[in-house]
Amino acid sequence: MTDELGTQKVSALLFKYALPAIIAMTASSLYNIVDSIFIGHGVGSLALAGLTIAKPFMDICAAFGSLVGVGAGALVAIKLGERDHESAGKVLGNVIMLNVLLSVLVMAVGLVFLDPILRAFGASDDTLPLAHDYMYIILLGNIPTHIYFGLNNVLRSSGHPYKAMSATIGAVVLNTVLDPLFIFTFDMGVRGAALATVLSQCAAVGWQLTNFFDRQEVLHFRRGIWHVDTKIAAGIVAIGLSPFLMNLAHCLVVVIMNNQLSRYGGDMAIAAFGVINRYTFVFCMIVMGLNQGMQPIAGYNYGAKHFDRVMQVFRLTALAATCVTATVFVLGELWPEGMVKIFTHDEALIETSTHAMRIIISAFFLVGFQMVAGNFFTSLGMAKKAILLSLTRQVLFLIPLTLLLPIIPTIDGGIWGLDGVWWSTPVSDTLSAALATWLLIRQLRIFRQLHIERNRERNYIK
Repeated sequence: MTDELGTQKVSALLFKYALPAIIAMTASSLYNIVDSIFIGHGVGSLALAGLTIAKPFMDICAAFGSLVGVGAGALVAIKLGERDHESAGKVLGNVIMLNVLLSVLVMAVGLVFLDPILRAFGASDDTLPLAHDYMYIILLGNIPTHIYFGLNNVLRSSGHPYKAMSATIGAVVLNTVLDPLFIFTFDMGVRGAALATVLSQCAAVGWQLTNFFDRQEVLHFRRGIWHVDTKIAAGIVAIGLSPFLMNLAHCLVVVIMNNQLSRYGGDMAIAAFGVINRYTFVFCMIVMGLNQGMQPIAGYNYGAKHFDRVMQVFRLTALAATCVTATVFVLGELWPEGMVKIFTHDEALIETSTHAMRIIISAFFLVGFQMVAGNFFTSLGMAKKAILLSLTRQVLFLIPLTLLLPIIPTIDGGIWGLDGVWWSTPVSDTLSAALATWLLIRQLRIFRQLHIERNRERNYIK
């Protein structure tokens, strides 16, 4: 089945692989959206702020999952493109072993230092109990969560995008059913939302495992793969380091942002930031779905030295992603109040969120291209370039801007304050998109030259 990645029309392949990934990622984003809607309307605005405080901690856990999952998915695609099925099988075993080891470590550290971490992330006396209750249960379910994300990446890269989609949709549907049951019927509040998320992911892992017990599949569980192979593990980590660092950087940004928002706007500003993040998150998941559809196609053809197909799949993915984030820009600028009201009926929160949204998404149409660029280099195993793109937007641009813009003096003798925090995002988006453009132009020129040389060699042999 993987041979089609090197032979079928690229646009048809991207549609085939991206569509289920988009559906799966959009459905996955509903975890957070559904929790936020139920908590916002059922528990209150303060609970939304607590959830926003907990979000970067959840992202840190996800970062370790992506370190293994994304790296393994890309490595599987490359190995299958090289027809090295034995190494691809070893990657599968290492996905399980590495995810178990990392998830236990993250869980242990997180449970021991939970309250100090949440305090550092911007929790106040009012939001700390809510954030603690939510994250305590999420951390207890860290092992199945890591395995779930890791195996889904491998499923997709081994030629089963629809099975990966089914696992995600099944988990989301179960989460949506359990959320109101635990939050309202059992009166568990934020703890109910967290429990619903963990149980739904446990069910998804059970279904995923049955697929890898099928010996008819190219990748399946077998003897000899159940140990950490240092060479395979190093390859997984090297490729997965870019999304890992990007997630960590994003967490650091959110932590700094939360503290800056708390300083200049209080818990209401933090809640507003959480609402906007959840709105943009849905569309970012669509772009990530496009990226996941691109990854096996780009990785396989790079391994097979079909450089023309590598360039083509990047162009198609970047165009589609730009259309998605441009939609976010249009909706957020023209109808921000309607988007905010999905999450809350608090008039003060609606007013703060509406104002902030118009600023934050003012350059969001550039984000899709930048996200695809980073994932493109990851898909090809070009870790250094992927890491550079990942870190510049978050660390080099966004963090300094978040700290500096609020203290810029205004004409009336004050400082920019809260608006400076909001404006740091679009300025960073613009700068990082410019850097991504420069790196990609250079790389695509190299591929174009390699494609020309390969055609010359073929003609010479003929």
